[in-house]
Amino acid sequence: VIGAYIYLAHLINVYVSIAGDWLQGPYVYYLYSTYGFGKGDIGQLFIAGFGSSMVFGTIVGSLADKQGRKRACITYCITYILSCITKHSPEYRILMIGRVLGGIATSLLFSAFESWLVAEHNKRGFEQQWLSLTFSKAIFLGNGLIAILSGLFGNLLVDSLSLGPVAPFDAAACFLAIGMAIIFSSWTENFGDPSENKDLLTQFRGAAIAIASDEKIALLGAIQSLFEGSMYTFVFLWTPALSPNDEEIPHGFIFATFMLASMLGSSLASRLMARSAPRVESYMQIVFVISSASLLLPIITNVGCLQLLGFCTFEACVGIFWPSIMKMRSQYIPEEARSTIMNFFRIPLNIFVCIVLYN
Repeated sequence: VIGAYIYLAHLINVYVSIAGDWLQGPYVYYLYSTYGFGKGDIGQLFIAGFGSSMVFGTIVGSLADKQGRKRACITYCITYILSCITKHSPEYRILMIGRVLGGIATSLLFSAFESWLVAEHNKRGFEQQWLSLTFSKAIFLGNGLIAILSGLFGNLLVDSLSLGPVAPFDAAACFLAIGMAIIFSSWTENFGDPSENKDLLTQFRGAAIAIASDEKIALLGAIQSLFEGSMYTFVFLWTPALSPNDEEIPHGFIFATFMLASMLGSSLASRLMARSAPRVESYMQIVFVISSASLLLPIITNVGCLQLLGFCTFEACVGIFWPSIMKMRSQYIPEEARSTIMNFFRIPLNIFVCIVLYN
């Protein structure tokens, strides 16, 4: 009963927190453009977000191991709410501050919640299968259904109710406030290694040594960075690939199709992880080959339907990737430096994305 309560509390929080993130995504660029900023200025704002995630996000995210994962998740909610509030201002400096806050929040979203759950799971000695199932459900509903519903809700606020491009950010702030209240009331605190009074530099050094001394951790980080790098590049480029001559394409419908493909992938991952064979490390090799082949299609053919099929296949692979990489991280990353190492894994990704945006 305690186990079910903990996992339910975690999943509800993940869904609410992800809804707060997904509501903003489709309207960030649109909001900046309505304030009169051009591509160059908007590009700099996006670079500030990813750069902030790389620098400040790594520091703040790493503090979760020492100061507590529950506190880190609350910090995520507060930081992202503040970022949403800055969207009301058309001043470039205020929007830049908002992007910096958003970058920090993103780092916490991708490390603190997972670290809290894994630590709680290990502390209470729950079955390993429960962790895999929770990861799959989090991705299936969080990155699939919640993303689709958030897109529809954002569309309702902006287009149907004509509340303006800031409305999704206000709604996101409300969801984040609800998530923060749930964390306050239902989560216990856990830490990386509270017995050792380490400063941040010592923590960074320990994480770097762990990565350098264990080949499996280093390779896990490389796998994550390379796959996420291709994923973010895909996010930037799928629209010009499907409409090379600026043809009108149904963006919302295509996005929903991608999310359904991702849900299918995470559902498949759940079934695969429920079995003793094949191991995650084995089937992920096939997933990477299929992902690579699916992204080659735009180079080989100009036929839109085939390209879309390839992109949907890639999104299905993304759906398999997330719960599978979460399971591998729970197995290979040491508990005492989990959040720190997970944020280290995101540094190459953020550098790569900043380079892509700059060019």
